Amino acid sequence: MFEIITLAVLSAVGGVLVAASLGPNTWRIQRSARINARPENIYPLINDLRAFNRWNPFAQKDPKMQGNYQGPVEGPGSIYDFRGSGHSGEGSIEIVAHKPASEVTMQLNMRKPMKAQNLVVFSLTPAEDATEVTWLMQGKVPFMGKILHLLFSMDKMVGRDFESGLANLKTIAEQAP
Repeated sequence: MFEIITLAVLSAVGGVLVAASLGPNTWRIQRSARINARPENIYPLINDLRAFNRWNPFAQKDPKMQGNYQGPVEGPGSIYDFRGSGHSGEGSIEIVAHKPASEVTMQLNMRKPMKAQNLVVFSLTPAEDATEVTWLMQGKVPFMGKILHLLFSMDKMVGRDFESGLANLKTIAEQAP
């Protein structure tokens, strides 16, 4: 009986490891929202990390988060280094490129809870009297990440945060004069 249980457990673990190894090597999450404001009015709320953190759901989830800003106030080279007390983890986000009023590209480097390097892109597309804002994040999936992806839907978990953040951005951008 012990041998059967051991064999069953080993087979289950082996099955999980094989399924994980067959998983994708990259991941991508994307959400969009239509905001009733011009791209020129939304862009500064993304291209300035201090303004970004006013609506960033990851910063809002952890009121005890500590961080410091480095480099220029806005645009490429602007960095926010953070250490959260819980959900947000520890890492830094840096603006690495921008196209005024249309796109901001950031590099998110997580140190905790798991090391990761992810590309974050905000695209602003005029849409009649509004702007379509798209928040995209993508990165590589290490083997341990592949195992976690079998258990948890990153799209659902992080996608909800993106939706919340875009709703926050919408509120702030639409209230601006």
